[in-house]
Amino acid sequence: MPNLPHACVIGAGFAGLSAASHLSKKGFRVTLIEKNDQAGGRARRFGAEGFTFDMGPSWYWMPDVFDHFFDALDSSTQAHYQLKRLDPSYRIFFEGTEIMDVPASMDELYALFERYEKGSSVSLKKFLKESEYKYDVGINDLVYKPSRSLLEFADTRVLKGLFKMDLFSSMSSYIRKHFNDSRLIRLLEFPVLFLGATAKKTPALYSLMNYADLCLGTWYPMGGMHKIVEGMVRVAEDRGVDIRLEEEVTGFSFAEDGRIESILTSKGEIQADVVIGGADYAHVDQQLLPKEKRNYSSDYWEKRKMAPSSLLFYLGVDQPIPGLLHHNLFFDEDFTQHAHEIYDEPQWPERPLFYASCPSKTDPSVAPEGKENLFLLIPVAPGLMDDDATREHYYNLVMDRLEERTGMDVRSSVIYKRSYAHREFMEDYHAFKGNAYGLANTLDQTALLKPSLKSKKVKNLYFTGQLTTPGPGVPPSLISGEVVSNEIAKEFNPK
Repeated sequence: MPNLPHACVIGAGFAGLSAASHLSKKGFRVTLIEKNDQAGGRARRFGAEGFTFDMGPSWYWMPDVFDHFFDALDSSTQAHYQLKRLDPSYRIFFEGTEIMDVPASMDELYALFERYEKGSSVSLKKFLKESEYKYDVGINDLVYKPSRSLLEFADTRVLKGLFKMDLFSSMSSYIRKHFNDSRLIRLLEFPVLFLGATAKKTPALYSLMNYADLCLGTWYPMGGMHKIVEGMVRVAEDRGVDIRLEEEVTGFSFAEDGRIESILTSKGEIQADVVIGGADYAHVDQQLLPKEKRNYSSDYWEKRKMAPSSLLFYLGVDQPIPGLLHHNLFFDEDFTQHAHEIYDEPQWPERPLFYASCPSKTDPSVAPEGKENLFLLIPVAPGLMDDDATREHYYNLVMDRLEERTGMDVRSSVIYKRSYAHREFMEDYHAFKGNAYGLANTLDQTALLKPSLKSKKVKNLYFTGQLTTPGPGVPPSLISGEVVSNEIAKEFNPK
């Protein structure tokens, strides 16, 4: 063991855990450092009053990526958690009293489209076939590339694929070529909200997310999303990764040749041959490195287009809430205005859309019997001033609409309440501008145009996570950890 190269990973979120496990399999001795008291990053959990709350990610999409992660590390998803496919996948509340339940069955989905727009099922089949191709090429050929050189994309399949990937048209225009009904358009534009930009500014390549949504389905790991983290921790520890919790990195010491020699932490010093920043990229780059060794300037970071932050409420309700499914999207307001208030003129929104997750509808283990676990999320601009009065205003605003649509006085039944927004994202994760999702997936921040996974100034420093390749979201973070481990192994070749 002592003669193996030592890799030190900073941050035990999805990307950090993935990188640590893959590096260990490739023959590295690995130490994983985490500032918080549990692994998982934004996917941590907490318990209160008998309720168990997932703190961040709540959608399980792209199950093949999770399968790939565990399979690559000689395990399986089934060894760590039980998946259940949700049907309906989710519910959308439109204006007035209209509700759309999105079915898991493809035949039922085609029938749903026909109800809203005659002939649209034919368009949907064509649209999803094109989306499947983008998913196949995008996930299998593009996303696992480190995006360090154009030559990576110079093979026949990828070059042919690029012409069919609709990189230079927007999701908005692409969807509208196929469909006219505003409700179907909103259904198909919804997945790009996870990518951090409006459909007008997101490349149509990302219609691959519609394939992930409508064809691969919406799943749930029984026991909660943190079950994924538990499985990843078990895999890492089984491979000998030394996971150190409640230890924060404060800086680095450098050797004469400019390499990082050791990591300085709140509990001491750790020598390492290679360092992987799985914590917030901007924090590592701007706060932990001296100015002359930073990959980018502060101006560079200020000009990055960030995905939204979120105002979250974790609520324990002492009785079942009628009218909600596991996943619920409240599209009962104008998203154009809400998007303008996130991306164009950042401010607290006047009439926001919001999301309500009620995992106790699927999983009785996350709430006491007869009670409901409710998670509310409002997408908001990063970098806003965040205070308790503002949070309470939005709590009441969304509760008014939730109660109107469910016909229940939910507020009087809330027995536990916790809010979470910009200041906690910054305190807990050093999140740049308090963002929740990372870097927006706009065309000018795609592939080689993202912050590089390899430092240009420190030879043994790499980065992983949602601010570098391939981008935001849980599946991309899993992939990011694998991609960076492959690049490191090329240089160090421990085996």
